[in-house]
Order: sequence, then C-alpha cells, then structure tokens
Amino acid sequence: MRLQETPAVCGVGPVSIKDMEPSTAYSSAQSFNYTMAKRELLVILCGMVAAGLGRPQVQSSQGPNTTPIPILKYENEGVNYDGSYKWSYETGNEIVAEETGFVKNFGVPEQEIQTAQGSYSYTAPDGTRITVTYTADENGFIPQGDHLPTPPPIPAAIQKALDFIRSQPENQEATGPGTVKY
Repeated sequence: MRLQETPAVCGVGPVSIKDMEPSTAYSSAQSFNYTMAKRELLVILCGMVAAGLGRPQVQSSQGPNTTPIPILKYENEGVNYDGSYKWSYETGNEIVAEETGFVKNFGVPEQEIQTAQGSYSYTAPDGTRITVTYTADENGFIPQGDHLPTPPPIPAAIQKALDFIRSQPENQEATGPGTVKY
C-alpha cells in the first residue's frame, strides 16, 4: 500500500504521513479533540441558557394577574356536509362570541359562496360594553357597532352632483369641442 503525499507547504517538499514524527501526529489529534470538546461544551451551555430562559417566569407581587379565565359556555356544531356550521362561547371575563355560516348556492359549481354572520362583545378598559355584529360574504367583512367610526354626511352640493351623474344615460354620445368620445 502506497502512502499519499501532500503538496509542498511553505517551500518544504512533499510530505507523507510516514515522514511525520509520532509526537506531531499525536499533537494534531489532541488539538482536534480539544477543539471538539470546546464546541460540545459551548453547545451544552447554550442549551442550558435556552432552557433557563424558556422556563415560566416568577410572578412578582407588582406584575399582571395571570389567573386563568374560565370558559363558561362553549358550543360547536362542526362543519356539516353542506358547509353550514355554528359556534358560540362565553368566558368568565364577559367575552361573548357567536357565528353561524352556510354556503350560498350550494351545489352550483363556480357560484358557491361561503357566508358567515356573527357577533362578539367584550368590556373595554374604560368599562364600556363593546358589541360588534358582522356579516362576511361575497361583499367582504362588514362589521357594525356603535363604537365604530362612520363617515361624515355628504355635503348637499356634492350629493346633488352625484344624483345628476347617476341620472345620466350610461353610453352618452357627446360631440363638440372639449368632449371625448369613447
């Protein structure tokens, strides 16, 4: 069996393993083992730090309350073969939610539309009861609630102009200077 030679390093000719002194070979292996031991120690230390940081934090007397909130009511009539469903729940901190859904045009391919109607309510930090009712269908998610902002009324002059535009025929043929024909 022929030993392989390595190329010249720093002007020294080819070197084979048999030319190396036993102490040199041992030092390389010892250095390798020492490096591996440092890496293993680093991995173990990182794991211990991660485990320490991942543990539950001690609750101080000044911190927030982490008492579990009970679920007082939970109902779920899963998704039926026709896409209909119904769920509702109520929690101990007065959160109430419910939703029903069905598929419009069930059985008509390319025209089926998932529809949902529901509501949720909770108490705001200032004590106000917030209630939102909503529908979600081909027109998107449409929420309603007394606390939601509403647009200001349209000024009378703009409303008059909009009404005039709506009263005009769709395909109006206009001629004359400054008109564009579509």
